[in-house]
Parts: sequence; C-alpha cells; structure tokens
Amino acid sequence: MTAPAPNPSAPPPPLPSDLIARVAAHIQARFSGEGSGHDWHHIDRVRRLARRIAAAEGANVEIAELAALVHDIADWKFHGGDDAIGPREAERLLTEEGAPAEVIDAVVEIVRTISFKGAGVHTAMRTLEGRCVQDADRLDAIGAIGIARCFAYGGHAGRPLYDPAVPPVMHASAEAYKAAKGHSLNHFYEKLFLLKERMNTASGRKLAEERHQFMESFVSRFLEEWESA
Repeated sequence: MTAPAPNPSAPPPPLPSDLIARVAAHIQARFSGEGSGHDWHHIDRVRRLARRIAAAEGANVEIAELAALVHDIADWKFHGGDDAIGPREAERLLTEEGAPAEVIDAVVEIVRTISFKGAGVHTAMRTLEGRCVQDADRLDAIGAIGIARCFAYGGHAGRPLYDPAVPPVMHASAEAYKAAKGHSLNHFYEKLFLLKERMNTASGRKLAEERHQFMESFVSRFLEEWESA
C-alpha cells in the first residue's frame, strides 16, 4: 500500500473505538517475555512517550500511539536485515483489526522510516506524528534504560561488552550498519551518543538532554573501571 502525501488540513479519520486496545493486546501477547530489550515494556514505554510528545507538539495522538504500538512488530534485526517485513506486518495487523485505510497508510509510513540506519544515514520523517514516534523510540534507546537495553541486546546477539582493540565505526550506509558486529560499548559511539542531536521535536530534545548526560557519565565510569582493573 502506497502512502499518499500527508494533508495537514484534512481531519484525521475516525478510529474504531477499541482499535488501539485490540492492537495493544495483540502486541503485548506477542512480545511479553522477549529478552533482547525489544519487549512489550519497551513498546509500551515508547507508546506512552509518543502520546506525551504528540500532545505537547499538537500531533494526532491516536496515530502516534498506534504507530508506537506496531513500530517494532518485525524489526529487521531479527529478520535477516529485511526492512520491508516491519511495514508489511504492521499493514497486515491493522487491516485485520479494521483500521481505516488512511490510518494504515500513515502508520505504515512511520514504521518504514523509524529505524536508525547508521551514523551517515538520515531517515527524515514526513509527518509530525512520525517525528513524535521516532523521538519516543530514540528516547528509550538512551539514558539508564537505553544502557540496559544496549547490553541486553549485546548479550542476545553474542557480542562482548568491550574490546579496546576494536574502535567504533561511523557507518556511511545502512548496509554497513546492518553488517556491523562490534562490541556493545561501540554502540554508544556508533548510535546512542548521536541521538540527542537527531531529535525532531522540542519536547524530544528537552527529554534527551539529561538522558544523554547520564550515558556519557556511565561510559566514562565504565572505561575508568576497565583501565583500573
């Protein structure tokens, strides 16, 4: 399904009254107990942050919430690097749940564009709702929870905590980023430290500041303890 150009003057189509609750129940059942940091609790945090940011920025809160719920429905990291599977699965679920076509188009566009794909790759969102959801997802990748999720995913993927002999790489393409197998600490330099400057909204930038500083302090202490051992 091809997304039409957004029309800011058009009112959002009405959603079935229980659509969001039904989608949330499906996603919770599917992702409860997931161990890589991409579990239901991550999705729910992104959902709540997206609602908060969308309300502050004047975006359509329902579209933002729905997109947040399905943003990780089939992450390329767990599907052989396939970028198309997430948008396809989001479209399938929303179609099955009876979402209006305009809503499906808007949400699928967000899912298609949300992921970070390398230091040299910029994935600009076309809609305000998309920018709010992208900020929410990136906020959950930084700060204390972001640190925990980074090492949870590293353990899931069999990556070492740190190897001083392997420097970080600023990937120039999505292909290079997907192929990277570096240690977990490199992920801070290759992605997490970059996210503060890539926030789309004033609300996202404000929330990112303290989380970013916390990560910097953590990495500094990590390296200090590593060297002193």
